[in-house]
Amino acid sequence: MPEIELSAGTIDYEDTGGDGPVVVLAHGLGFDESVWADVVAELRSDSRVLVPVLPIGSHRRPMRPDADLSAHGVARLLAEFMDRLELNDVTLVQNDAGTAQLLVGVRDERVARLVLTSCEALDNYPPGLQGRLLCAAGRIPGGLFLLVQSFRFPFLARMETSLGGMAKRPLPKELIARWYRPLLTSRHIRRDLAKFLRSTRKGCYLEAAGNLRAFTRPALVAWGAEDRMMPPATGRRLAALLPDSRYVEIPDARTLVQLDNPAALTAEIRRFVEEHPLPGEGGGRDGGGEE
Repeated sequence: MPEIELSAGTIDYEDTGGDGPVVVLAHGLGFDESVWADVVAELRSDSRVLVPVLPIGSHRRPMRPDADLSAHGVARLLAEFMDRLELNDVTLVQNDAGTAQLLVGVRDERVARLVLTSCEALDNYPPGLQGRLLCAAGRIPGGLFLLVQSFRFPFLARMETSLGGMAKRPLPKELIARWYRPLLTSRHIRRDLAKFLRSTRKGCYLEAAGNLRAFTRPALVAWGAEDRMMPPATGRRLAALLPDSRYVEIPDARTLVQLDNPAALTAEIRRFVEEHPLPGEGGGRDGGGEE
């Protein structure tokens, strides 16, 4: 994978290349670029798709000891990533974490279209039992180390009160092993995630919601219809705050909509991009565009 040095440290990222509309996919806590693999495979034919591996648990490279890894700090790294690669007119897609919301009205100049799939928002932070347990573990010395030991055993990770509650179907054990290997093997990665968890503030996304009404660019809120950790009611409230938004529920999906129903999510993203074209995008999506 290519890598890029940011102010907090070096991160890996996936980049399909191409001349189509730029789509940046942002993952949540304890995931990496592989959580978006099916969506990337679908979108790469008509878009340039990038997936940065954000330093929130499944990153392979520890950040600098003094890095700001609060929610706002991670959001700034996402903005810095787009700056460094000079990405313009980005369709920014967020899942699970609420990171993208923290850019609105602050560092959103490169974002032309915003897609929020099931994610932390408003007063649902930390989200659900899983989020509260994780935050509590991050504040207790040794707590995070003990908690992640359960991910050595797929049957424990698949429990409803753990990772299994985020997906409708059993998650592949190879993905669970991939996502949690860094936390299991590196104390520096655990340090990074603990910094994020200790910085959690209950009102973080309620405060950010105050900026959403001023985001007049197109927005799509695509929520897992069967999500329990991020209830659809939260998604509807979020969509109501965005002036130019459409709300849709992705059937047969919980929080990890990109794993549960990637075809439906990809179709909604593609429709959204096509319904809101930008200057110069006219010929790129149908495979044409030859001069």
